[in-house]
Parts: sequence; structure tokens; C-alpha cells
Amino acid sequence: MNAQVTDVIVVGAGGAGLTLATELALAGVPTVVLDRLPGRNLQSRAGAIQPRTAEMLALRGLLDDALGRSIDYRLAGGHFAGLPVPLDYAAWDTRYPHPVLLPQDQLEAVLEDRLTELGGRVLREHLLTGLHQDAEGVTVTVSAPDGERSVRGRHLVACDGAHSTVRKTIGAAFPGRAATVRMATADLVLTGAVDDSTAGHISSRIQTSPEGHFAMIIPLANGLQKLIFSGPRTALAERDAPVTTEEVREVLHATHGGTLDVSEIRYASRFSDASRQLEQYRHGRVLFAGDSAHIHSPAGGQGLNLGVQDAFNLGWKLAAVLRGDIGEDLLDTYQTERHPVAARVLALTRAQGVVMGPQRDDGVGELRDVLTDLLRLPEANRYMAGVMAGLDLRMPSPDAADHPLLGLRMPDLDLVAADGGRFRFSDLTRTGGGVLLDLTGAPLAAAAPWADRVARVRAGAESGAVGAEAVLVRPDGYVCWAGGAGLTETLTRWFGPADRPGEAG
Repeated sequence: MNAQVTDVIVVGAGGAGLTLATELALAGVPTVVLDRLPGRNLQSRAGAIQPRTAEMLALRGLLDDALGRSIDYRLAGGHFAGLPVPLDYAAWDTRYPHPVLLPQDQLEAVLEDRLTELGGRVLREHLLTGLHQDAEGVTVTVSAPDGERSVRGRHLVACDGAHSTVRKTIGAAFPGRAATVRMATADLVLTGAVDDSTAGHISSRIQTSPEGHFAMIIPLANGLQKLIFSGPRTALAERDAPVTTEEVREVLHATHGGTLDVSEIRYASRFSDASRQLEQYRHGRVLFAGDSAHIHSPAGGQGLNLGVQDAFNLGWKLAAVLRGDIGEDLLDTYQTERHPVAARVLALTRAQGVVMGPQRDDGVGELRDVLTDLLRLPEANRYMAGVMAGLDLRMPSPDAADHPLLGLRMPDLDLVAADGGRFRFSDLTRTGGGVLLDLTGAPLAAAAPWADRVARVRAGAESGAVGAEAVLVRPDGYVCWAGGAGLTETLTRWFGPADRPGEAG
């Protein structure tokens, strides 16, 4: 059986897998995307993108399409554990200070459309049945509609979810904490007095009962509502058991009295607060991103965002290695940068699980009150908003102490070109390369040998400031140099030597 040959095999066409595939396609890296399902999962599932994810989509010109598919509902800021204090994302100087209610299937549609524009596609109903890797690459066997086939790639990235077949096949340990709470989510049609208001804080949509029921209703499109719920019956259900009308009706009766009923369940699934993370995101030529690398409770709405941001971090690095721009050591930074981020999210979701737990005489109610008061303090609110939205991330850098902007996300400045043309910084990042932005007319001739990997742009800041004569920004939007000495060394560190080392093997 002859193997189809490519550079990268991506297993899984969810948010992380499609983001990675579009980044690789943008960089001209041949990629095959395999997915076991016959089509895109149409359940809403993850329901919002956080401000940092919105910024990253804007870097590639994808945000307008995403906003066009979003739900017409303006959340009054973010939240921590559903406490009734909006998190003020505007304190982080972002153009997108509100979570965007975008069902996961719609984000995946945006990404798959872009992948198609770039000449890529998803191979549906391709179930991975075997995997073998050696020093030069990875070969997988798949069961496809037309029979068994094999695909050979120089690297494989597993984006195949919480129950990753790739992870199990290679025997990668997945340590963590088993589930303590089981919940469910359903896209359904409700009858009765449904709150269809298009503004408010998420805490206003949470209802509980003394018997331990929990329900949160969020409007979707076309008359559907998204119900996230739990209760005594749900807590005992097996993971693969179908969500029944009786189960939903019991929760609605307990939390909303007789005001709501269910007339149709369109899609439904179960989940838990299990919390696990791979110790290593790279196993030879196999890498992991998204839920295949980490799972956690959906409290706080960070899961989809975490996976998409994994892919933005990994995509440009893997492309640079495969193009021969730089050595494979660059891939080690994926582990050092993204593993701590997921570890923090796991800790945050565990903490929120405690705070959101059922009312008991164990101090949890008092803890909620204390945290609520803390979040009303501007500094505490700003800190938690940055954590929850991913706006506070600082990439480790050997030069991080030299300039306050190093390692942080680049602000999306309004810029003015020498000819008077106006644009945003994000307009410079559409092609997926690095950007060297000259803000003061400083001579940057030393960067000329990297012109095919880094765009050099001279402009003035119409609003805002970065406090540097020039900045070098990585393809994922993080500043890696901010004026002064060391430009050549930084270009070499992140984009490879001026004269490429040759084709990577």
C-alpha cells in the first residue's frame, strides 16, 4: 500500500486542528487534515471566544467573518466562577473588550473556509487505526470510505480531542484528576418565558436549586437556546448515555419552576470537570495541541481559546522548521511557552469549580462573598481579566528585563504611513510572517537578510505608544525585540540565520 506523502499530518478538525492547518497552509507547508466524523459537528459546544483569541483572529483577517457569524448578544465583560462582577477587559487596552458569543461550529466554519481558500481540505471519515514514527517522520494508517490507506508526514500534530486516539496509540501519560462533577449541554428549543435579552452578565443567566441542580441558558441563533446543566440525575449518567427530555425537564422544573419546558433537543453531549495535562507536548515527531494535550472543566470559557492559541503558537514555528529556515530546537519553545499556560488554566478551572459548587455549610458561600468583594477592586479585577482572557501572557525571553514590552502581545496600534495612509498593526500580519515595525525612522539595515521572513514597515503611531524606536513582532503577535542592541541575535533566534541552514530533515 503506497503512502500519501505530505509534510504535516493534522489529526482532528476541531478549533485547534483547523487553526493549525490554516497557519501551515498560509506558510505554504503541505498538510493533510484527517477527521473521523463525516462532517463538522454542528453542536454549539464552546460558546465564546475571549479577547486574546479575537485579537489573534484579527491578525489573520479572520475576525470579521467570525463576528458576522456570532450571536447578537453582548456580555457585560468576562466572569470568574460566575460571580456577579464583570471582568473589565478594556483595562488591557484591547479593541475587543467583550467575549464574542461564537458557537464552536461557526468558528470551525470560518477556519475551514479559510483553509479551503488556501488550497487545503479536511479528509472526512478518516479514522486513525495505526501510527508508527521513525527518525525521519510519521506514518499513519487510516480507515477511509474507500478502504484502508496510509499517510506519511515529517511531523504529526494530534488535535483529536480529550479522548485522543493518537495519545492512546503512542502511550503518552495523561496525569491529572478524575472527574468529580458530571454535566451536560444541549442546543434545544424551549417553550415558555425564555429570557431573550441581548445584554447582561453571565451570572444573571445562572439558576440553581437547593437539591443541587444547575442551569445556565444562553441564546443561540434560529430560535435555539444553549442549556448547560447538571443535577442529581446528570451526575450519575454514563458519559455516552443520551441526554433525555426527561432529564432536561427535571432540571428546568427545579431551577425555573413551571415557566420553561423543552419541546426539542437538537444536539446534546456530556462533559465533566476531569483535569489532565500531558507532561510533554512533543513525543519525537508527534506533537499535541488543544484538548489532546489538556482537559479541564469549561468553567470560565477558556478551553476552545486555549487550543486555538496553542495552534497559533505552534503553526509558525513548525512551518519555519519545515521550510528549513531554522533548526528543530525552535519547536522546544512550544513546550516552554504553552505548557505553563495550560497548567494555569487547569488550576483556575479547579478553583472555579469549588466556588461554583453547591451551597453547603462549609464556607463556600463566604468564599464567594470574599472573592466578589475582591473583584470589585480595580487592580484585582484587571488582574483576573488578564488571566481569564489570556491578555496578560508574557512569553519567556532572555531579554525580558530590558524593555517592559518584551514577551507581551503587540498592541494593535493605529499607524500612519509616510504617504499618509492609515492602517492598523494587525493589517501587517495577514501573511503570517514576522513584522519589524520602525516607528521613528531608525536605520534597520541589519534586518535586510531576513526580508523574506520578516516584513519591514516604517510608520508612525497615530494613537498609543510602545516606548521604543522599533519593535520586532513574531507571527503570533508577541514582541520579541524592542529597540536597542541585539536585533541580529533576536532575528536569528526566532527566524533562523540570515543564510538558512538548509532543508530540515
